[in-house]
Amino acid sequence: MTMTRVLAGLALAATTSTAAFAADLTPVSFGTNWLAQAEHGGYYQAVADGTYAACGLDVTIQPGGPQVNNRALMMADKIQFHMGGDLLQAFNAAKEGIPVVAVAATFQKHPQVIIAHPGKAKTFEDLKNLTLLIGDNGFASYYQWMIAAYGFTAEQRQPYTFNPAPFLADENMAMQGYLSSEPYVIEKEGGFTPDVFLIADAGYSTYATTIETMQKTIDETPEAVKCFVDGSAIGWYNYLYNDNSAANEMIMADNPDMTQDKIDFAIEKMKSEGIVDSGDALELGIGAMTDEKIKDFYDKMVDAGVIEAGLDYSSAYTLEFTNQKVGMDLK
Repeated sequence: MTMTRVLAGLALAATTSTAAFAADLTPVSFGTNWLAQAEHGGYYQAVADGTYAACGLDVTIQPGGPQVNNRALMMADKIQFHMGGDLLQAFNAAKEGIPVVAVAATFQKHPQVIIAHPGKAKTFEDLKNLTLLIGDNGFASYYQWMIAAYGFTAEQRQPYTFNPAPFLADENMAMQGYLSSEPYVIEKEGGFTPDVFLIADAGYSTYATTIETMQKTIDETPEAVKCFVDGSAIGWYNYLYNDNSAANEMIMADNPDMTQDKIDFAIEKMKSEGIVDSGDALELGIGAMTDEKIKDFYDKMVDAGVIEAGLDYSSAYTLEFTNQKVGMDLK
């Protein structure tokens, strides 16, 4: 047999083996909550490096966006997993009797920030001296907590239209933002580095960027849920601390407006501010959740009048699949 025939045979065998391996994988879709960005990096990493495939899943990432409601698609059984927001979504699901379950929390800290001009506020509480640009969703949620916990007022708030121009024009204004987004835009467009206050560091203690699935998925395919949760944790460790170039290429392919400099800024902020790897994750691994922290946030939302007292929210999350210290050796 010639060497050419040997190589051809090996190539055919490899192709057949790969096809057979792919056929053995369970296809699932994961819907994100916005356009592809570094805040989704761990999931892309787990696809790019074969982590999900190693435990049996063929994962398709379905980006969100302004005209996309991936959570509704999950509830309609069109996709299997979804990137949730914070625990308020979980509480509301419990209130409405919707069998959506948070199975892990990728972010230990909510990346919501309040942004001020340099020197206008030394502490979070000092922001009470400024006019605040806050959107309607923020006003109905975390701003109610700011009123209850710190004494901010409804009168000092003006609606935020997701345009930083009014903030840039008035030093006595502060504005809401996302840790890895608006501060970068302000640096580029305003020519200065703003002061940034993370509401999580001020006591807004919710987890964020949860992994959601339906109770039916947990009941029928718990091994798929375990694979996705474990694979995501490993993906996040590799994305933050190891070679993430393949994941970033996938992110930029899915979102042509995303650039490497924006990704680099976001990764640096996620690491420096402990968005992913802090708090409970330091002991239990990325994705960690605890009953104590969830109750703490629920109590705060009751005190702020955002959620009613007496709600049985236990059906909205489970600790069955997380807190296993998966991937911690990859740091």
